[in-house]
Amino acid sequence: MTTEGSDRNETFRQREEEVGRRETSAAAVESSQRVQSDALNVRADALEGRTELTAQNGELREANEKLVLVTLNAQKLEEEAKAVNRRQEEFLAMLAHELRNPLAPIMNAVELLSALEGRPIPSGLLDIMRRQGRHLVRLVDDLLDVSRITQGKVTLQQHPVRVAEVLQQAVDTCRQQIDKRRQRLDLDLSAASVSVRGDPVRLSQVFSNLLQNAVKYTQEGGEIVIEVRALQSTVEIKIRDDGMGISPEALPHVFELFTQEKQTLGREGGGLGIGLTIVRRMVEAHGGTVEAESAGVGLGSVFTVVLPRFDDPGELDVKRPEAVSAPVQAHVLVVEDNLDAGETLAELLRSVGHVVDLAIDGPSGLALFESVRPQVVLCDIGLPGMDGYEVVAQMCASSHEPRPALIAVTGYGDAEHVERAMAAGFDHCVTKPVDPDVLLRLINGALPDRGPMHPALR
Repeated sequence: MTTEGSDRNETFRQREEEVGRRETSAAAVESSQRVQSDALNVRADALEGRTELTAQNGELREANEKLVLVTLNAQKLEEEAKAVNRRQEEFLAMLAHELRNPLAPIMNAVELLSALEGRPIPSGLLDIMRRQGRHLVRLVDDLLDVSRITQGKVTLQQHPVRVAEVLQQAVDTCRQQIDKRRQRLDLDLSAASVSVRGDPVRLSQVFSNLLQNAVKYTQEGGEIVIEVRALQSTVEIKIRDDGMGISPEALPHVFELFTQEKQTLGREGGGLGIGLTIVRRMVEAHGGTVEAESAGVGLGSVFTVVLPRFDDPGELDVKRPEAVSAPVQAHVLVVEDNLDAGETLAELLRSVGHVVDLAIDGPSGLALFESVRPQVVLCDIGLPGMDGYEVVAQMCASSHEPRPALIAVTGYGDAEHVERAMAAGFDHCVTKPVDPDVLLRLINGALPDRGPMHPALR
């Protein structure tokens, strides 16, 4: 082989080696790039995983916070439920106590009357029974008021009324209790000639409840002050006492249902813990506010009622009820399934000269209605079988002329039953136990100048 051929072979070999080195270098670069790319991908995946983990940690932390809040809320609700149950249990115990208190003297008086056997009735015995019976009626009325108020079923009969009038009615209601405890009542009505627009019965109830509260929780010989301030657009009435006061813990809750300061076993103050709830709801229904203040136990209390002022003198001349004409003798049909209630009501009416027939259910009441032709019908609503609505509907459909006065006498005193009674055909609706004066006025007012007047009614 010539030298020239050897040189070409060497050159070719060197070129091959160069190409191999370049290929090796390119492969190395490519491999390095792949490694770098893989590393970048791994890093990106790591970053993405880290971001996702951070998000998951945030979600977990938020879930934990919500769980803590739910747990705390559940604990709060459980505590509130326990508090409500506790107040309800305390209320039932108080209710039993407050009902037994007036029942005890009534039952004692009944036993005493039965033991007298014709001897003179001791002085004051009937007054005790009457007073305690009225106390029972007030308890039941308060319970019914709370039920109606919480259901929004209270209807206000509003018209202009002077503040002085409702305050005087409240004082008259509580005067006996005030005098019995030898308490001093400072009543300044000089600014109370202003008027508000409201239901006089409900406003009197508000101030009677507040004044009774002051009387109950003020010691014998203590002082109660009623202050009235006429402001530009409102009237402010304060009832202040120097009695037992209200603790800071109880003060925010005094208007809540079934709430009372802790009582001793003697329960000197008594009550059901619903009076102030009625006060607040009634005042708010009149567009006003009521607040309680006390510096603490033993330091007295102040209750402040603020009502919108009414200054239209043209509406203040409220039409007064016309005087009831002279009482007359009437033929009355009583339809009552409670035999004791029916017989005592019948005897009460007979004692003042009325002629009375008694039926113990709807069918017998309708039969007597057709046979005796009464001038007045007193009918219970909750009769068995045929209720009072159906009874009075059939009476209204009768050809009986002149049409008798139809009066519902019922234990259902809510607005719904009263409206239903009037729609059924009753002329009036009164709630048991009926005030005898109210009932006799209704009977008398329905029968002007009919028949001779009985001597007992003169």
